Amino acid sequence: MDKKEILEAFNLRCKNTLMETLHIKYIDVGDDFLTAKMPINASVHQPLGQLHGGATAALAESVGSAASNFFIDTKTQFVNGIQLSINHLRSKKEGVVFATAKNIHKGKTTHLWEVTIVDEKGQLISVAKMTNIVLEKK
Repeated sequence: MDKKEILEAFNLRCKNTLMETLHIKYIDVGDDFLTAKMPINASVHQPLGQLHGGATAALAESVGSAASNFFIDTKTQFVNGIQLSINHLRSKKEGVVFATAKNIHKGKTTHLWEVTIVDEKGQLISVAKMTNIVLEKK
């Protein structure tokens, strides 16, 4: 599959999920990364009108989980996130954030991802590390 087909496939899998609710869209992919974007509006705000940390964490986990699919046989295996650690460094009230997952470790049973979240100006908003476990389908 080429880049466009991969992104279309990933975005199709988001129908009727949290990713669709949060308007997360996969926008770029390479040999060692996957990037998605999420708009910031009232639906992802916390009560003070800023981007909710939980929405940011959901974006990070969505990108980190999806990226592991490049390294498995999706016919016989699947991944589950088993750990997410995130640091929020800057608040944001409007605009768009972009999350890019880059692989740190690609093992047979675990994958470790670093996910950086930046705004449209490239300013760092959050940094996350995510661990996925690779399981066999039954």
